[in-house]
Amino acid sequence: MHRSRIAVVMIDHPDESYDSAAAFWAAARGSRRTPNDEPEYESLDRLPGNVALELQRTGSATAPRVHLDLETDDVDAEVARLESLGATVASRHDTWAVMDDPGGLVFCVVPVFTDQDDFDRHAVTWGAP
Repeated sequence: MHRSRIAVVMIDHPDESYDSAAAFWAAARGSRRTPNDEPEYESLDRLPGNVALELQRTGSATAPRVHLDLETDDVDAEVARLESLGATVASRHDTWAVMDDPGGLVFCVVPVFTDQDDFDRHAVTWGAP
């Protein structure tokens, strides 16, 4: 049994378009850009369900896109569950995975990084107890 939830909507832009795109999304949302500890990320206001809306500077190799981060208390179990639904693993990292949905949309499966109470309040439980 494990739990997961959509925790982040990530707006990805390469360096060449990042500043203008980030300014656009902040203005479109009516949000203030808030730098994170890591320079490639900035935060905008939260969405309903306390889902984060984030901006990510991706370097030059990645085309602009939007991707989701699913946070979970068991990355391996969540990856296996999503594979059984038709997703594929694009790459594995020490603590997280990049996956593609059946239509080719990229998303990430990451360990819980929000406040534990927030995760508990919004996560879905999967599997039999």
